[in-house]
Amino acid sequence: MTSSSLTVFSLNLKFSFLLAWYYGFRTVTRGPSYVVASLSSPLTLLFLVFVISRGRLLPFAIAGGFITLVASVALSSAGDAAFLRLQLRIQDLFVASSVSPVDYMLGLTLSYLVFSLPGMALYVALGGLAFHIFTPPLGSAGLFGVLVLLVVATSAIAFIIAESIKHVRNVWGIAGILSVVMTVLPPTFYPYTYIPKYALWALSISPATPAAVLTQGFFGLARPLPYMAYVLVAETLVYFLAARYLTRWREK
Repeated sequence: MTSSSLTVFSLNLKFSFLLAWYYGFRTVTRGPSYVVASLSSPLTLLFLVFVISRGRLLPFAIAGGFITLVASVALSSAGDAAFLRLQLRIQDLFVASSVSPVDYMLGLTLSYLVFSLPGMALYVALGGLAFHIFTPPLGSAGLFGVLVLLVVATSAIAFIIAESIKHVRNVWGIAGILSVVMTVLPPTFYPYTYIPKYALWALSISPATPAAVLTQGFFGLARPLPYMAYVLVAETLVYFLAARYLTRWREK
């Protein structure tokens, strides 16, 4: 068995959970304004969709709000990951420790998921209490699985960006542009049937696209496309392995 395989099966979960607690939960409790800021874009788009469609597409916007929130938080975190690497040199502290790149990536990924929880609770209230679109239990379970894969895939993209740049000042603009392009252009706030099939495949380079298509199918908002689950899983693996390859502080 190779050393990389051993690394995967000997995760330092204690470190990962502690990092997630400190960088996720503690950030939420110490800076609630960051949570509000992360919600500003999805809620603004939700309002615009409500006004433009006169409420007709509101269920799509609420379902897509979960996707946009999780993906945008993870993608914009590329700035944090780059700051930790280039300015604080935090990865240099782990070279002589038992912490592996996978432990570090898992900890930050969990922190982004924790950071998204308040926003997801708000969307559950909007969708479940006001519009009753989350009543199918299997749909809710499917949404949970999609969000787990989505946060891993988008966090991996954030790591790829953070590990590829040489100056922190470059990452903020890149992360901001990608956050918009990869969460707003895909059919997160509108039915995927509005766009031709070739465009749907082109937009599937963003994990938010298969996630949104699956979510719309889970809750009966559009015709299910089960093969999108394979697309999302494949993208998650590809992006994670690429991020793992770039995050190699032991070999440097």
